[in-house]
Amino acid sequence: MGASSSGNLNSVTMVLTRDEDRKRVLWETHGEQDMILQAPLLVTFCADWWRTREWLRLRDAKDNFNNFLGFEVASYDAMILAQNVCLGFQNHGLGICYMGTTLFAMKEISEFLELPETCAPITTIVVGYPAEDPAKRDRLPLKAFVHDERYRLPDVDEIEETYKVREVKGWERYMSMPGLREMAAEHGITTLAQFYTSEIKYDPKFFEEVSKETFEFLKSKKFL
Repeated sequence: MGASSSGNLNSVTMVLTRDEDRKRVLWETHGEQDMILQAPLLVTFCADWWRTREWLRLRDAKDNFNNFLGFEVASYDAMILAQNVCLGFQNHGLGICYMGTTLFAMKEISEFLELPETCAPITTIVVGYPAEDPAKRDRLPLKAFVHDERYRLPDVDEIEETYKVREVKGWERYMSMPGLREMAAEHGITTLAQFYTSEIKYDPKFFEEVSKETFEFLKSKKFL
């Protein structure tokens, strides 16, 4: 409840999904990721101005926030809240996983959850008591993304140093999965960088298509 919020307008909504049949629909929408069926709870975080705009209407105030800046503000509020919620769950011994697939299926999720105008899904988490305790994934070194006073462009040597460990550990992790290893071989992928922008992971063509679909979705939601 103490999550930072622009103007303290709390332009967010959380939709909890526990019903098994409804989880199965979201399982399909999120690309059939089995953790959705395994975990007892899904939480969808939404950028939501509908409630605020209705309050404005009832008080004879000017309408606002049905614009792209409104979408940005509410999206950031939603992510701040989501991280607070995740920390709260983890403090109680629960495990979580963020689902980036929310951004790939905003329209479908919005329709299924019956979200109103100027309300859009931003991210989803699965929540449950973990059945395992895997090793924590590595992160880029702090110096890679901390800059003093102004952005300092790293040179080639610094880029190489920044990704040196990631290229080994990340590649080993993905190649430990037989299915992914086979697909990588089929596509002639030999490095982690190639993997990330391949058809298997984050295909640029797919991102371009989803970007266009997102733009149209935001228009339909009266955010543009």
